[in-house]
Amino acid sequence: MKLILVDHRHGRTKTIVLKGWFKGLLSILLLGTPVALGYFGYQLAISQDSVIFTEETARNWEQQLRFQAEELQEVKQDSEQELEALTLRLAMLQARLVRLDAVGERITTMTNLDTGEFDFSQPVALGGPGTGSSEAYSTDGFASAVDRLEEHLEDRQNQLEILEGMLTDRKIQSDVFIAGRPVENGWIASRFGQRPDPFTGRLTYHTGIDFTTGRSGAEINTVASGVVTWSGPRSGYGLMVEVNHGSGFTTRYAHAEKLFVDVGDVVNKGQNIALVGSTGRSTGPHVHFEVYKNGRVVDPAAYIHRTAR
Repeated sequence: MKLILVDHRHGRTKTIVLKGWFKGLLSILLLGTPVALGYFGYQLAISQDSVIFTEETARNWEQQLRFQAEELQEVKQDSEQELEALTLRLAMLQARLVRLDAVGERITTMTNLDTGEFDFSQPVALGGPGTGSSEAYSTDGFASAVDRLEEHLEDRQNQLEILEGMLTDRKIQSDVFIAGRPVENGWIASRFGQRPDPFTGRLTYHTGIDFTTGRSGAEINTVASGVVTWSGPRSGYGLMVEVNHGSGFTTRYAHAEKLFVDVGDVVNKGQNIALVGSTGRSTGPHVHFEVYKNGRVVDPAAYIHRTAR
């Protein structure tokens, strides 16, 4: 066996001839080293596997898996509880929205707003092109959004309820505000104050205003909301309706042909309560209209020409 040695610096070579036992020893070393290294590596792997995969290791792994399963079950239960709580909050928000819709519809009705423009039974029309990248809500972000929505709803509900109360008070005041005529079509035949009596010709005091329509059967309507305190025949008045409007005001509608209300009925402003007739002390179809303030009869003209609130 020959070994050739090369000197890179000087470019020279040197040959060494191996003979005899030295040659055999070198061959054994060169061939036996990889085999020995492979054997020792295999033994080392076997010894490490025997250390890792023991019964205690298996028990530890099983315990860790059980702990992980328990943690997963706890996470699942927490998620279910959070979902139930969120569902309950959403149901409460939906109930608030229904209540806000009802308040909005009442306000629309009271203020005579356009029901097409303020239709609370229809969803709000929204739209527009999307710009930029979209991003899904995170769990914390969604909960925060629900919190903000709940705060806004509570604030708007309080504002709407205050507005509704103000409008209700204003509507009540408007309803009991005496203004207008008891008949839609007709003319004044006799005013309040001194006049010749139509039966005797003597000067007498007329306590109301007579509206005539020229025929019986025309509608007699209340000039304000109130409670009926008289409905029936009365001396000199014929068939008469008396309505108490509160705040010391009372109105009377006399000489009716037919009555549509009874004592104790609550009547609304402009409600038809009787028909024009000529009952009682009357010379023809008309309605005798009187206004009382704190028990004293007053000239109805001031209330007939009032502007309704």
